[in-house]
Amino acid sequence: MERYPLRLCPAFKDNLWGGQRLKTDYGKKTEMTPLAESWELSCHKDGSSVIANGPYAGMTLPEYLARFPDAAGSRCERFPAFPVLFKLIDAKDKLSVQVHPSDDYALREEGEYGKTEMWVVLDCVPGAELIYGFSAPITREEMRRRIEAGTLLEVVNRVPVHPGDVFFIEAGTLHAIGAGIVIAEIQQSSNLTYRVYDYDRRDAQGNPRQLHIEKALAVTDLGPAHPRSFDRTPHREGDAEVSRLGGCDYFTTDRIRLSGRCLRRVGEGSFEGLFCAKGSVKLAVGDRQMTLAKGDTVFLPAGLGEYRLEGEAECLSISV
Repeated sequence: MERYPLRLCPAFKDNLWGGQRLKTDYGKKTEMTPLAESWELSCHKDGSSVIANGPYAGMTLPEYLARFPDAAGSRCERFPAFPVLFKLIDAKDKLSVQVHPSDDYALREEGEYGKTEMWVVLDCVPGAELIYGFSAPITREEMRRRIEAGTLLEVVNRVPVHPGDVFFIEAGTLHAIGAGIVIAEIQQSSNLTYRVYDYDRRDAQGNPRQLHIEKALAVTDLGPAHPRSFDRTPHREGDAEVSRLGGCDYFTTDRIRLSGRCLRRVGEGSFEGLFCAKGSVKLAVGDRQMTLAKGDTVFLPAGLGEYRLEGEAECLSISV
């Protein structure tokens, strides 16, 4: 296996709440309108990334990892499938109020992972907010009554958001991204969403969007969200400030604020996904160099060794 940084082409999704900012602000090239999601680093069957450069160009990321499983890293060996999915979300309109199941429920009922995720707010309009759990504990019976009566939004916890905010969304947490927010989402590799309320919207064919009330009632935590606590104190790596934003068994996310140059290393334990959120950065491995512009994502195979970053940029680093 030749180890080098794999530039990734994403899979795109045109959910009705999407906008155009992933095209205008993050360089995504597609005729899809609206453009709601860009699955940047994905091995999921519903949308896989494709390698754009080098000898493996044209292969999907799952094809590459099936051929070279060591490229995922030794810490991924305990998972039955590649554990991480990284996407960008442009919520021009608000998303449905929804919940994701835990692994236990999802594997038993759906045959795939549940979904714990975290959000990094890349940008938002003034006054933007999201829904994050309930404002106070309720019973399952009250949740059902409020869904049926259309009053569920009276008891949700609304949180104002700002660029740079980080939210950790445990499986079972009721949540919704509000209008006017662009988010980087790092999640388990799952596409399971149980919609609870969708503002009576209809799809392109005029049909009400499907809700999943009984499944949602079975998996929702009936109280305020209890986010994990993370020490986000930055440390120096050369000319970069690096902060651990959060993580779990399935993924870890760091923010790299670079003003100059730094050296980093990809060991045998895990791959590294590197996303350029602001500015641009030169990435070099030995004599091989590439430039990452805002919106670009690369996959650095496990065992790649030392690499260099140089520029004025903010990046997200995803690993296991």
